[in-house]
Amino acid sequence: MPLLPIDSPAPDFALKDQFGNVVSLASLLGSWTVIYFYPRDDTPGCTREACSFRDNFAGIRDAGATVIGVSADGAESHREFARKYKLPFSLLIDEGNQMARDYGAWGPKSMYGRTYEGIIRSTYILDPGGRVAKVWPKVKPDSHGSQVLDWLRSRAS
Repeated sequence: MPLLPIDSPAPDFALKDQFGNVVSLASLLGSWTVIYFYPRDDTPGCTREACSFRDNFAGIRDAGATVIGVSADGAESHREFARKYKLPFSLLIDEGNQMARDYGAWGPKSMYGRTYEGIIRSTYILDPGGRVAKVWPKVKPDSHGSQVLDWLRSRAS
């Protein structure tokens, strides 16, 4: 499935985070939400991306948005990843990758000449009504948090 188009309704979800709390689309309505999909906890690119969101978290929060990371890793892996890098946001457990599929963040990838299916590093910003406001289909992990913050600030002004 391709990435969701701007102004489309976000697919519903209800997944547990690293602490066992259920986070759902309904629980996020009323505020801006940044949902970023990443392949795996504690890998180089995913760590740089998570730390970029961490480093920009206060500004993103001050812009009225919540940050949520999504991968198929389990609760223990997410807790350790969040603890190790002091991540102040929820990491959702997308076991079976259904949320990634629903959001178009799952598809063919290639590495070292091998093609396989996996999470496509991508980010959505949902508006307070639960509609897609912005999509990044390809992400540069090192600067993505500041890129998201800049976009949120441009919307607020």
